[in-house]
Amino acid sequence: MSVTHEKTMLKAFDAKMAAHALQLARETLQNEAAAITALEQRIDADDSVARAIELLLNCKGRVVVSGIGKSGHIARKMAATFASTGTPALFVHPAEAAHGDLGMVTADDAFIAISYSGESGELMTILPVVKRMGSKVIAITGKPGSSLANIADVHLNVAVAKEACPMNLAPTTSTTVTLALGDALAVALLDLRGFKEEDFARSHPGGALGRRLLTHVRDVMRSGADVPKVRADVKLTDALLEITQKGMGMTAVVDADDKPIGVFTDGDLRRMIEKVQDFTRVVIRDVMHPNPRSIAPEKLAVDAVAVMEQFRINQMLVTDADGKLVGALHIHDLTRAKVI
Repeated sequence: MSVTHEKTMLKAFDAKMAAHALQLARETLQNEAAAITALEQRIDADDSVARAIELLLNCKGRVVVSGIGKSGHIARKMAATFASTGTPALFVHPAEAAHGDLGMVTADDAFIAISYSGESGELMTILPVVKRMGSKVIAITGKPGSSLANIADVHLNVAVAKEACPMNLAPTTSTTVTLALGDALAVALLDLRGFKEEDFARSHPGGALGRRLLTHVRDVMRSGADVPKVRADVKLTDALLEITQKGMGMTAVVDADDKPIGVFTDGDLRRMIEKVQDFTRVVIRDVMHPNPRSIAPEKLAVDAVAVMEQFRINQMLVTDADGKLVGALHIHDLTRAKVI
């Protein structure tokens, strides 16, 4: 299509065409929503979904999901959802399976075959072999009397009255319903397996949730010589030097056992300027804030964020089980770690 023709088509997209296009979009959403509602009602009509969940829950191996064409795209997503929610799973392309990849499948695996027609040649080529291996087969089709449905141990019916495609040809509503059913199975298994946020985070260490649930205070705190601290009897001028050298905008004040008894911040200094004329005479214990906020190193970093937000502070001390100072956190440390 030429650029000129494209521009002509764009100019021809008037208000009437826009209204028609939006109506088709609405009808598509209504069609697919109605099909999912119909699927929900079918779940109550028989026990096939419950039997599929039981089969998958008791699977000693992995869940192998397979399909070709649009069903293949849905199968890939279904396998990915299972895998990230506590059910080990993988996608196998049926054509590649017939040429060696079937070696990925074992007798301990459960095999989910997706084909709306239920007559996919590629799937029907490998399924007899899968059955002979001892794998249990769950078929997801829109045709309960199809070859695929008949060979399966459990058949899940995703029949739709009509595709959203105006010509009733392109897989639209049927793929949406199949995708929704896959999510329903994954969520049911997730709950039955007792899968928690921490488990999800371990499957997604590179994501935001992973960072929030896997990052502990000890992972991001400053420790050793980088922690600003002074004894309670030092002069304020010495405390200011410590603040400047350590670059945290504060210093902890500790006792002889290295336990924090106070904290002094840049903000405290600014508030003192109007009141104190000679800083050389001031001892830090007289101007520090006693009983500073602290957190344990094994706590999650997000817990530190919550405390900082609650008390509107930018720094926090880290203390061990004995109450000794072992580290310090600045809000910037949490930002750099992408915890917030």
